[in-house]
Amino acid sequence: MQRLHPETAFIEWISLQDLQITRACNRLCRARPVRRFFALVSRLGDGLWWYALILAIPFLYGPAALGVSLRMAITGALGLLVYKWIKARTARPRPFTRSHQIAPGTAPLDQFSFPSGHTLHATAFTLVAVAGLPGLFWLTVPFAVAVALSRLVLGLHYPSDVLAGAALGAALAGLVLVF
Repeated sequence: MQRLHPETAFIEWISLQDLQITRACNRLCRARPVRRFFALVSRLGDGLWWYALILAIPFLYGPAALGVSLRMAITGALGLLVYKWIKARTARPRPFTRSHQIAPGTAPLDQFSFPSGHTLHATAFTLVAVAGLPGLFWLTVPFAVAVALSRLVLGLHYPSDVLAGAALGAALAGLVLVF
């Protein structure tokens, strides 16, 4: 019997935990109202919600808030480049292709899973928006959390995809806010 190297065993254990958590979250999708809610959140998280917010900010907060919209747009463009670059290199299959117990609650935008672009953008947009306009906290944070959860419930991502997306989004927001 061949023993696994400790790092390999740990990675396999993490991978199994990732899959089990995704299965558990995806079971929630069996309830039609839950699936519909998270499919709607996911669809809005494709960009519609964020683009509408970017356009609405100067109208709601005046011309002085145009900088927030501009920083959000820059963050979005950078996020798109980063997550597409990483996805092309990691080529991690989506959870529903790995387990027949996971049913996609909606069609994915592409075939790869890592990282979650929805979560990356939700985190980045939220941090940039709230840094410039703290009053947007109660609007953006619950939506960003729902977007991240939607990726798991809909069976489109593993928890590690969502966590990586959030970390990348926070890093991009920090970068844009510093410059």
